[in-house]
Parts: sequence; C-alpha cells; structure tokens
Amino acid sequence: MATSYSARSRAIEPFHVMALLERAHQLQAEGHDVIHLEIGEPDFTTAAPIVAAGQAALAAGHTRYTSARGLPQLREAIAGFYERRYRLNVDPGRILITPGGSGALLLASSLLVDPGRHWLLADPGYPCNRHFLRLVEGAAQLVPVGPEVRYQLTAELVERHWERDSVGALVASPANPTGTVLRRDELLALSRAVRARDGHLVVDEIYHGLTYGMDATSALEVDDDAFVLNSFSKYFGMTGWRLGWLVAPEAAIPELEKLAQNLYISAPSMAQHAALACFEPETLAILESRREEFARRRDYLLPALRELGFGIAVVPEGAFYLYADISAFGGDAFDFCRHFLETEHVAFTPGVDFGRHLAGRHVRFAYTQSLPRLEQAVERIARGLNSWAP
Repeated sequence: MATSYSARSRAIEPFHVMALLERAHQLQAEGHDVIHLEIGEPDFTTAAPIVAAGQAALAAGHTRYTSARGLPQLREAIAGFYERRYRLNVDPGRILITPGGSGALLLASSLLVDPGRHWLLADPGYPCNRHFLRLVEGAAQLVPVGPEVRYQLTAELVERHWERDSVGALVASPANPTGTVLRRDELLALSRAVRARDGHLVVDEIYHGLTYGMDATSALEVDDDAFVLNSFSKYFGMTGWRLGWLVAPEAAIPELEKLAQNLYISAPSMAQHAALACFEPETLAILESRREEFARRRDYLLPALRELGFGIAVVPEGAFYLYADISAFGGDAFDFCRHFLETEHVAFTPGVDFGRHLAGRHVRFAYTQSLPRLEQAVERIARGLNSWAP
C-alpha cells in the first residue's frame, strides 16, 4: 500500500551524528574502546538525593497526573531558586512545568508562531529549535554568526534581518554548540530591538548553572516579558527524567495551560516530585562540585585542541562544548568525524547538525568524559591527524 507522509515530517532533518553514534555502538560491540565526545549529556548520573526523592515518590504512590501547570510546590521551589540565584521575584503562577526543555519550546512556539511566520535564530545553533518551528508551520530565519559576535544574535543583527513575517527571536545563553554567554547589556539590547518591532524574545537558559568564571544573566533580569525556558537535564543532571520549565508573562499563562493540557496533559509526576530535591543544599553542593569538574575539563581540552591546530576562536564560558574549526586540516567535517571514529575510535559531532553557516568546516566536542578519558582522546586525535587525508 502506498504511504504518504506529511511535508512537515519530510522537512525535519535527522541528527546526522546519529549515524556516527550507531557506528560507534557497532564498534563497541566488536570490542573496541570508543571515547564518546559527541553526546550532549552529562556523564554524571543523577545526584543521589534526587534519586532518593524519586524513589520515595514512587513508594508513596505519586504516579498520577498533576495539573498541566505542574506541582504547585515545584513551581514555588523554582521561584525560590530565581530569588536566591538571580534576586528575582518570579510569581510561581508564571511558571509551567514541562516534559523537558523541549516541552517548553513546544509550548512557546505553539503560542507565538502562526503558519508562515518566523523567529530569528543564530546559525550555528541547536537544531531542534528550527524543527519545532517547522512543526507548528512556522519557520526559522537562520542568521549567520561567527566569532566576531561570539556566535550570538545581536541587536544590530535583529535590526538588519527583521522582516515583515518576523514575530520574534530565539537566543540561547549559554549556547549549544558554542558555549558562549550573553551579557546583561547584550540581553537588554536584544530585548529592546525585538520589542521595538512588537516581537517576542524567547531565551533558552537550559545550560544556566554550567558557567565557568562567571554567572549567567537571566533574560528575566532585563525583560520581565521574555519567554524563558529551562531544564532539569543539564545543571541538575536529570536528562532521562524529562523535566523542564517555562517562565512566561502572566497574560500568556491561560493560553499556555490550555496548550499543555492538549499536548501532553502534564509532565511526569515522579520526576516532578524528585526535582523538589534539586534545590536542597546537599544537592546543590553536589551540582556545584560537578560544575567545577566541567571547568577543569574545559581548561584542559581547549588548549590541547588548539595546540593540535583546531581553530577555537572564542573561549566558551558555559555548557560543555567546544566548537572547533577544522580548516587547517582540510576536507569535510562529516568525513573528518568518520575518519576519527573508524581509525581512532573517538566520536565527535559534525557541524552540519547545527545549521548551515560554515557547517562543513566545524565540529563539536562535548567534554562529558573524565579528564583521563579526555587525555586519551587527545592522544588518539593527534595520532589520527597523521593519517587524515581529505
């Protein structure tokens, strides 16, 4: 029987790194030691106090739906976190608990984007952002950015690229794949540029907490009407629990709640109860020690890759990625990644997964492995450069 799938589905691209990941798993099954620097997931398991809270929730029978907005006590805990960390007074009523940061982005794009309208996004950037826009029949207008603007949208770029069909701008701070952070004045200028055009500023802050030598400014510090999405996956280390949140203007909450009721009913109940432990002092001490470990990894891998000839023009101040230019070695980034996987059993991600702007000459390394493993990876990469023939 003939099968016809939607143009929407056909337009959404796969993660190209998944082909490499599948091959990496094949190599491992054959007995090879593969070093994974391609996965954007902390290598630490969820902190013990969070796991214990989840187990207690299951034992207590907290397995039913919650409100579409999420557990009131979790929304209050998040509001308290904003007060302590950012000195912000965020009404818990403006917070919606979502299935991961992806759920928050789905809500925001469903609310703000009509068919044929678009958001401005930095290129390179996280690929799912543009795919969510396609899912709601909108579009992403990719704005090429480079090291001269630290791979971030700026107010000047918004002014230059804004079009009649533009309805907003989505930025990420810290950003994936580049790890760069928007300063307070940059966020303020972006907010003013977008609001002057009656648009919406949407800010991805899922890597907040994972910054090194600085604290990231929340967009809510400069724009109380911004839509801010966050996640329990990165700093809080709850990737498989699928939990995030969205902070939105008060007027938008009834519409967002209606969308949540229809799109996913509620975020996972057990995960919400477990997340209450995220904000306890014992847990935060564990998470801060992990942040320090990520900083040590960055401070080793960055100069080591530069010494080998990789071009890393901007020091990443957050997340756990290095976005590297391979122009000095020649050839295409996907072939480059495949070469190192096959010959040296080191996996990292080709730039094509993050957009179009100079994607063929960039790769992303995730420093989500221990320091000894990173040292092994550098040794293997150095050896593999000798056999690379574009």
